[in-house]
Amino acid sequence: MPVLSCHRAGLPDGRQVGFYPKINRGFWVFLSLFIKYDNLKDVNKLVFVSNRLPFTIVKRKGSFHLQPSAGGLATGLSSFYKAYQAIWVGWSGVAKEKIKGSEREKFEKRLKAENCYPVFLSQSDIENFYHGFCNKTIWPLFHYFPLYTVHSKRLWEAYKRVNEIFCDEVAKVAQEDDIIWIHDYHLMLLPQFLRDRFPEATIAFFLHIPFPSFEIFRLLPWRREILRGLLGADLIGFHTYDYVRHFLESASSLIGCEHSFGHITAENRVIRVDAFPMGIDYQRFARAAKNPKVKQEIQRIRHIVKTRNMVLSVDRLDYTKGIPQRLEAFDLFLEKNPKYKEKITLVLVAVPSRTNVEQYKLLKAELDELVGKINGKHGTIGWIPVWYLYRCLSFTSLVALYNIADVALITPLRDGMNLIAKEFIASKMDDRGVLILSEMAGAAKELGEAIIINPNNKERIVNALKEALEMKEEEQIERNKIMRRRLQRYNVVRWANDFMDRLSYVKKIQQELLVRKFTPVIKENLIRDYLKADKRLILLDYDGTLISFAEKPERASPDAQILKTLEMLTKIPGNKVVIISGRDKETLEKWFGHLKLGLIAEHGVWVREKEWEMLEPLRNDWKEEIRPILELYVDRTPGSFIEEKEFSLVWHYRKADPELAQLRARELRDALLHITGNFNLGVLEGNKVMEVKNAGINKGKAALKWVSKEKWDFILAIGDDWTDEDVFSILPPWAYSIKVGLSPSKARFNIGSLYEVRSLLKTLGEKEISHEQ
Repeated sequence: MPVLSCHRAGLPDGRQVGFYPKINRGFWVFLSLFIKYDNLKDVNKLVFVSNRLPFTIVKRKGSFHLQPSAGGLATGLSSFYKAYQAIWVGWSGVAKEKIKGSEREKFEKRLKAENCYPVFLSQSDIENFYHGFCNKTIWPLFHYFPLYTVHSKRLWEAYKRVNEIFCDEVAKVAQEDDIIWIHDYHLMLLPQFLRDRFPEATIAFFLHIPFPSFEIFRLLPWRREILRGLLGADLIGFHTYDYVRHFLESASSLIGCEHSFGHITAENRVIRVDAFPMGIDYQRFARAAKNPKVKQEIQRIRHIVKTRNMVLSVDRLDYTKGIPQRLEAFDLFLEKNPKYKEKITLVLVAVPSRTNVEQYKLLKAELDELVGKINGKHGTIGWIPVWYLYRCLSFTSLVALYNIADVALITPLRDGMNLIAKEFIASKMDDRGVLILSEMAGAAKELGEAIIINPNNKERIVNALKEALEMKEEEQIERNKIMRRRLQRYNVVRWANDFMDRLSYVKKIQQELLVRKFTPVIKENLIRDYLKADKRLILLDYDGTLISFAEKPERASPDAQILKTLEMLTKIPGNKVVIISGRDKETLEKWFGHLKLGLIAEHGVWVREKEWEMLEPLRNDWKEEIRPILELYVDRTPGSFIEEKEFSLVWHYRKADPELAQLRARELRDALLHITGNFNLGVLEGNKVMEVKNAGINKGKAALKWVSKEKWDFILAIGDDWTDEDVFSILPPWAYSIKVGLSPSKARFNIGSLYEVRSLLKTLGEKEISHEQ
């Protein structure tokens, strides 16, 4: 993500860190401060991967030179690299055709001395990958500019190819026990590419731009490939919970990844998706006003601005920043509030960016025209309404402007975070000044005490400017103190620590799942305990546990092998086997009525020991209200159908088009949750099904009828669905509870598949028979 200004970040010992203008500057600040994060000492190596290195190769006077990016990043990171064995993989900044073999070897050697490992890209790759897919496809689409988005297979192929090149280069320097932290939208396929190479590696990804809503993201032809690429990571980080929600919704709707509390299970691996709002180096900005150079710059600017109110606007020149709309609103403000003429100045800082891209050229021309129009329309001798600076600013100048400004006007149309807003507040030593912030910026989620506006509403911006300029000092101070305390607490170091702590947490969950995996040793222990017991209770889910899911309920009848296994188990003295299913009692009676099984139907509505009985009195008159809604969604979702049970209605969508079905399921769930509250009903979501039934009924409550009946020596419960969690939760801690699939569960163990379940049950029956003989 491009930087807004070319200033430096000071380290505690007075050294400087520069900011390269093609990567989010908060990330660079974080790296300079991350040396305080001691947990990394325990890892073998930390591998940072980003589109660009902190050094670049530049050509001066006909020869190439290695140059720290804008201020000596190598100096700032030297302690970090030495203390934590950190290395950095990224593009060298120049096309490989322009560097001869001997020069390339020389630069590689020099970069490696700084623990930087270059990725060399061809000119074609640079044009099609970076200037192409990254900046013409991902950037506009993720910032909600679909009309600017180019959908080109050629550019997509370049994006894949460059991600594969990065994978090859990372594979040369990374090991299985390293932490690999990948950054930003340029490398969204890389996590899965690396996962294929290093299945057990610790891989993290952070996106520094917004993740769009499902309705926007689905416009991308390669949306599933992008999602699968990101899901190669163990931890996926975003700036806000909105972006988290958008990602989870897209993953669920497009590739069927179910999620719970930010956890996704994909390919038998738990992935955490979470929000980490990037902070700033708070103390650096808070102390800056005391710097003699900054004081001198403040005096210089005050001499120019004099006693006028100053409104500050700082942005990279990008169509996502809403700069034309901001200027038009300022023009309207002067028209509606003529008393402020000659008493206010808008300092507009626009940092050059992507100057060779046509849309940016047009934006620059529009900006020049608007500034000229406003200054010509309202300006007088000795007063220019808009002070226009089309260039980078030094840190000294930027902080001086923050300090002097009465108002910061930050109105992006869409922004991942926007650290300018945070820096402005942190720089206000006397707590005077007002922040006007777009609700479309990620920072708006944290800086609620600012005046929050819709950047497309010019009248609201005009009113906000008037409100800000006339706000009493007491109110300004009260608002800013609250925001400053928040920024001080959650600074960039806290951001980094939280991210790494969460990464450690998800790896711990993964390790626990591995520990809970139903291994041959655990199987031997289970069989031993089973054979020693006199009274045994076996609780079994049906669909997905004993037999595969079928598109139609009637096609999932038990096969001869599982019937033989169940019959064998029921004939063994001391065994009580109970099938716990969501199916109706007539179906279960038809399939298993001839066996000495306990049966639980409709997720606990009906139970059968000898005769069928209802667990508790229920009503079904609500069906007439709910059925038309389900029928509507059957009509709207070809391939879906309704299954009607005595006390529930089930909408099945396994056979429907996956993408459409996920969309309809989301709509139906919202509709049902809104309606069912008045009927004391619950909405259960299973594997490609949605069931409406009476609230308070569940498998666990029904299973208690058997669990509490005897003093069992051995209990085994197996299930695959989240509805089976109610069963696991009511079992004693010593019971063998097993979840089918490697997903988080209340069960003690996880087993790989239903085929292993069938094998286990068959073994139990055969072992008991051979044991008796």
